[in-house]
This record gives sequence, C-alpha cells and structure tokens, in this order.
Amino acid sequence: MLVGMTLLDAQQYDFAKAKRRKIKIVLTITAVLVLAVIGWLYRNWPEEHAVDRFFVALQKQDYEGAYGIYFHDPEWRQHPQKYSQYGYSDFYRDWGPGGEWGLVKSHRIYGSASTRGGVVVEVIVNERADRARMFVEKSDKTLTVYPY
Repeated sequence: MLVGMTLLDAQQYDFAKAKRRKIKIVLTITAVLVLAVIGWLYRNWPEEHAVDRFFVALQKQDYEGAYGIYFHDPEWRQHPQKYSQYGYSDFYRDWGPGGEWGLVKSHRIYGSASTRGGVVVEVIVNERADRARMFVEKSDKTLTVYPY
C-alpha cells in the first residue's frame, strides 16, 4: 500500500550539506580554471625548452651538440649527408664565435608565440637589445632562424 507524503512530512533542509556542496562546486571550478591558465601559460614550453637547450649548448661552446639540437638529431654525425644543405661548417660560421651573436655568454627566453606549424621563440642573447628569434617546428622540434 502506498502512503502519500505531504509537504509537512518533508525532511528538514540541511544547511550544512548545502554549504559543503557549494564549496565542492566552487573548488572544482577554481581548480579547472587554475589548470586551464597553467596550461595556457606553458603551452609552448616544449619548444621553449628546445631553444633553451640549443643556447645552453652554444654557451658551453658545444657546437656539435648545438647542431644536433638544431636538427633534432643527436646522431647527425652518422649521416652528415642528410644535412648537406646546411652543413656543420655553415652552422659553425653562423653560430660560432665569428657569427652574428658572437660567443654566447648569456641567454634567456624572452617569450614565444604559436604560429601555423610551429612556435617562434624570442631569446635575449648576451643582454643585447636585439633578440634572436628561433622558429621551432612543432612536428619534429627542428630549429630555424625566424627571419622576421
């Protein structure tokens, strides 16, 4: 037999339970927003890290290591003909002590911007006013000088 329930028989409103529910909702929304902001701020971190590794190698005067980072191929010595269009001697001329930036004594990542297919990373080199701009291909993490 079904017994009908009236409004007078309803349970009392639990203010503590409602407050806990509201706190859970606010904390969940806040956590999602914080994670979204962190994700947005670090969206180009892998590309910035690749450029940082490149300039660290230049700073250590490890030009062969920097060349491997430039082409994202640490085993480039095994097949140098693969990079014949921009060989190690050309790279050394451009990035070595006699290159545009001279000996790299210091560097820091200034910022980055996503473009189609890659990320442009701006680097302050040797505290100079003009900045090095490197393009990092998203698909394979190869580096190129950004011409603009």
